[in-house]
Amino acid sequence: MRVSQFFISTLKEAPSEAELPSHKLMMRAGYIKKLASGLYTWMPLGLRVLRKVEKAVREEMDKSGGIELLMPAVQPAELWQETGRWAVFGPQMLKIKDRHNNDFCFGPTHEEVITDIARREIRSYRQLPVNFYQIQTKFRDEVRPRFGVMRAREFVMKDAYSFHADFASLEQTYQVMHDTYTRIFTRLGLQFRAVAADTGAIGGSGSHEFHVLADSGEDALAFCPDSGYAANVELAEAVAPTTTRPPATQEMQKAITPGQRSIEEVAAFFNTSAQKVLKAIAVVSHEDEFVLLLLRGDHMLNEVKTGKVLGEFRFATDEEIQRNMNCRAGYIGPVNTKVRLLIDRAAAMLGDFICGANDDGFHYSGVNFGRDLALDENNIHDLRNVVAGDPSPDGKGTLALCRGIEVGHIFQLRTRYSAALNATFLDENGKSQIMEMGCYGIGVSRIVAAAIEQNFDERGIALPVAMAPFQIAIAPIGFKKSEAVRNAAEQLYAELSGAGIEVLLDDRDERPGVMFADMELIGIPHRIVIGERGLKEGNVEYQGRCDTAAQAIPLQSTLELVESEL
Repeated sequence: MRVSQFFISTLKEAPSEAELPSHKLMMRAGYIKKLASGLYTWMPLGLRVLRKVEKAVREEMDKSGGIELLMPAVQPAELWQETGRWAVFGPQMLKIKDRHNNDFCFGPTHEEVITDIARREIRSYRQLPVNFYQIQTKFRDEVRPRFGVMRAREFVMKDAYSFHADFASLEQTYQVMHDTYTRIFTRLGLQFRAVAADTGAIGGSGSHEFHVLADSGEDALAFCPDSGYAANVELAEAVAPTTTRPPATQEMQKAITPGQRSIEEVAAFFNTSAQKVLKAIAVVSHEDEFVLLLLRGDHMLNEVKTGKVLGEFRFATDEEIQRNMNCRAGYIGPVNTKVRLLIDRAAAMLGDFICGANDDGFHYSGVNFGRDLALDENNIHDLRNVVAGDPSPDGKGTLALCRGIEVGHIFQLRTRYSAALNATFLDENGKSQIMEMGCYGIGVSRIVAAAIEQNFDERGIALPVAMAPFQIAIAPIGFKKSEAVRNAAEQLYAELSGAGIEVLLDDRDERPGVMFADMELIGIPHRIVIGERGLKEGNVEYQGRCDTAAQAIPLQSTLELVESEL
């Protein structure tokens, strides 16, 4: 491709609303252009990258036995009403009406549609298992679209759905898909990690997330360097302490702590660590019950784990705290209160700890379970996020933490949707059975942004070759002025293109610095510079995108070197 026949629209500065490096660089490199909040046009350069991701996904899905189809983006409300999700999916679902006043939605996901296909088309166990997939545009009306295509309202997704006669068959396909995703992300040249994850709103009995590792990742991941254990922090178990609770050595005393409300302030006031302060978090359950969650001061609440114990809940308002505890937030605690307590495992092991006294401006010190407040073992649960150094749940070492960007998620749905939609088949005995289901998603457009978060520098994008818009750029110095340079560039362009290499020939009449800056910004992994001085010696300059300096190579050996680099 010649630059003069292509369309490149780079910017010196990113728009002010761009926050993440990927958002800034995709805008500056002309990969995407913003249309409205969370809506982006994929420009020619960005589309080439997107299509390469799609190609890798499609080829590996086909290799795994997946069968591609394409479902409508607009879906009738009736299907969602059958599964009960029409009313509960939330405001992310864009609901619309047609001219006949019938309800539809712009599909955020396709479990209902594919299950409807299965219940209409699959009759016998002989047709199972089957794994359908599509690569299609989805729409979710994000409350706060941000970070460019990382969290856009409209995005490209690969979603696959498998149907099975029994759970054993589902488990087999689930492993096949796990292996397929591993091949996809390896092929794209990404550093990634698969972690056990919560099933969330999709439902089912088990799931794994695939994360591209990046410091800017929204998700915290826990893994054990000494074993294969890995999980999203929201799922990773904080193993119960093996130590016993220390005996009381202090008397409980009430101290004046005016203005000391945060864990850090209270710990500093008592000249101790946050670990010795009991954190009380007031929440209200879906049954309108006021509950106190008790954690060690240095630990963070895990809302997913808490929801599995308490059900749906929300944080209490200041008014509710005042009404139930007779004090303001920052001074609440478990002593002499009749509200329900849920206690984290680590917090239950504290002795001589500090907590709020349920009196504005006061805290207790020297508090102990058993002596100063009752401890019901049935109220002790895993409520916190794991931290680095915690024992690994598999018992094979300690946990470390990293951050990741979720780009794939696979689920064992079981019968969550097939039962609701009555998707049945006749088994070998002629009896009607509910199909088992699996669900497997990849954020195709999100992968592009995640890859840039992992591969960039101060000069711009540095994508792996498998994802780059072009594999190599030819930058001729004086293309319009020097016949020797022009002939050498044209000949090399034809030679590389003929070998099946994706080449971008910069045939503009631009200064070398402009050409180099553009090629580095848009993420071309290899560059050949042709100039009159080098040609006199039969040489050109080669430089890899991440190399610190260029090297002179014989013009006649360029194809051989490029092929070896690719």
